[in-house]
Amino acid sequence: MEQHVIPTERVMEIIGNERSFAVTDCVCRTEYKRCDNPVRVCLLLNDSADRQVKKGSADRITVGEAEVVLQKANDHGLIHLTFYEPGEKLYALCSCCSCCCHDLQLMRSTRRNDLIAQSGYVAVTSESSCTNCGRCTERCVFDARCLTDDGLQVDMEKCYGCGLCITTCPEHAIELKEKATLV
Repeated sequence: MEQHVIPTERVMEIIGNERSFAVTDCVCRTEYKRCDNPVRVCLLLNDSADRQVKKGSADRITVGEAEVVLQKANDHGLIHLTFYEPGEKLYALCSCCSCCCHDLQLMRSTRRNDLIAQSGYVAVTSESSCTNCGRCTERCVFDARCLTDDGLQVDMEKCYGCGLCITTCPEHAIELKEKATLV
């Protein structure tokens, strides 16, 4: 099983191509209860959705309802993680917080950044538009952004391209760019 960070816009594109959806409770947030973020924000897709609905552990939803769930997760600053079965078959989209998510906690505590794959994007900030308000630094769970006396500093190696900083920037000074185009 592979996990990848994925930005909200990309998630919205992906779910448009799937045939079946279900929503279920976040296993990590239900178990650890370290925050008051929404619990019912993890999506199951296709065969996985069908199986869990049949078992009674998830509720069938429409693509429109899935988009609402994903937007709610983004509004709360949750990171979208995709889960793939061998052969690159996407079966789940979880919306994770850094305080409860087992995998994010493990990655941070062991400093093993290879446990979760980066999205292939980085968040690039326009220096001329940025007002150094710090909202993006507060929302970045990967510690890729910080404010110093010299202004906003971004460590592109730490950026996973989740896009949470983009959706919180009041100046719209941040955009996602493919890492490959920045070489």
